[in-house]
Amino acid sequence: MSTDTQPGSPNMQPGPESESDVIAATRKNNTRGKVLTASMVGTTIEFFDFYAYATASSLVFPALFFPNQTSTTQLLSSFAIFGVAFVARPLGSIIFGHFGDRIGRKKTLIASLLIMGIGTFLIGLLPTASTPGWVVLAPLLLVLLRFCQGVGLGGEWSGAALLATENAPKGKRAIWGTFPQLGAPVGFIIANLLFVGLNKWTSPEAFLAWGWRIPFLLSALLVAVGLYVRMSLMETPAFQLVSQKQQISKAPLATVFKTSWKPLILGTFIMFATYVIFYFMTAFTLTYGTSPATTDQAKTAAEAAGTSFDPAGFVAGLGYTKSEFLTYLIIGVVFFGIFTVVSGPLAEKLGRRKMLMGVTVLIAAYGLVVNVLFNAGTPGVIIALIVGFILMGLTFGPMAAYLPELFPANVRYTGSAISYNMSSVIGAGPAPFVMVALWQAEGGTIFYCGLYIIGAAILTLIALFLAKDTSDLDMEAQLS
Repeated sequence: MSTDTQPGSPNMQPGPESESDVIAATRKNNTRGKVLTASMVGTTIEFFDFYAYATASSLVFPALFFPNQTSTTQLLSSFAIFGVAFVARPLGSIIFGHFGDRIGRKKTLIASLLIMGIGTFLIGLLPTASTPGWVVLAPLLLVLLRFCQGVGLGGEWSGAALLATENAPKGKRAIWGTFPQLGAPVGFIIANLLFVGLNKWTSPEAFLAWGWRIPFLLSALLVAVGLYVRMSLMETPAFQLVSQKQQISKAPLATVFKTSWKPLILGTFIMFATYVIFYFMTAFTLTYGTSPATTDQAKTAAEAAGTSFDPAGFVAGLGYTKSEFLTYLIIGVVFFGIFTVVSGPLAEKLGRRKMLMGVTVLIAAYGLVVNVLFNAGTPGVIIALIVGFILMGLTFGPMAAYLPELFPANVRYTGSAISYNMSSVIGAGPAPFVMVALWQAEGGTIFYCGLYIIGAAILTLIALFLAKDTSDLDMEAQLS
């Protein structure tokens, strides 16, 4: 037994249940439908909340919370606050990872869901900077609530991944693990359908005044559904066995850095390309696609928003309306969902590592052609979105199985959470901001953004080359 694990009393008698009894009893209660629904519902809610902010940060927050800045600095300020959550996520991974490995996955998942949901709901109630007396306070509170979102999401993903994979039967972990991953495309579609509908059914003035708040306020209903489903579950077999064997770590963070530092580093970079392409496809392309393509369009948009227009700072986008480009994105995300499901059987058949290496090579190839595709008219844009989201599904799907499998059961929540969220800091957090800067530096094309994607893919390939395949791992038996 590891020296830093929680010792039991020397007179303590072994529990009456054998390991096989624990696993059988848990799987009888935690049925396939219950586990997969609970893991997917939770991440759907989390990603719905997250996408609601990402979409608003492109469409409305620049004007509502930074009204006294130029259009370019408005956008950069909005994306800078978007990145605040990624700074908070490692803190969330440490906090929730600690409790997930100490008191169990179920209770920790409930807490992470509440924090994320409350933060999102309060954003929907927040006065804007144009409200008298709120010009400074409104953006500051937006930063605080965005930080809360990040803390909640920092603990959510790894817990949902463990909920699915630690309950999965042998040979099905990658397949079951795709269900929490499905929360990303499903949450995206729900959030953006709401924004498309609101853009269509409300006037621009009404949307800016109150319509943007509706997706944030509706998160309260989704959180209630998620809590109901999760409360009915038992703890996962792997954690129950860790507890039964007196192997609960007293200090999961210290243990994981002491015994699993290599998987921490490799896991972080294994996720790197996934995160870069993820936020390129979602946050950046929405900005790029809906930015005016000509100075006349830019001037008209500035006049409609009541801001000044500086031709010297103009950078051409694709010029689509917000509703039009969101519709294209939703089409692409449907393929994201389909290929997330497809990735599970492929990862079981080929092995996680081999499959991910192949997909990462394709991501690098995508970086070479992304500028050409997005500048080939509407058919090219749609093809670029579909191909990018297919690659996103194939690389994102196996991660819920692969990252947790890199770590022992008694520090698995902490290890997988830190790897996943540290990757968000270096991969996802800077991506929209850096890509906007590269696009503007290049004067309106995104060739440099493609090079950024290629660089991320190379780093991920190196990490995968140094890692091991974990397809045949016994998740219950693996302890530090």
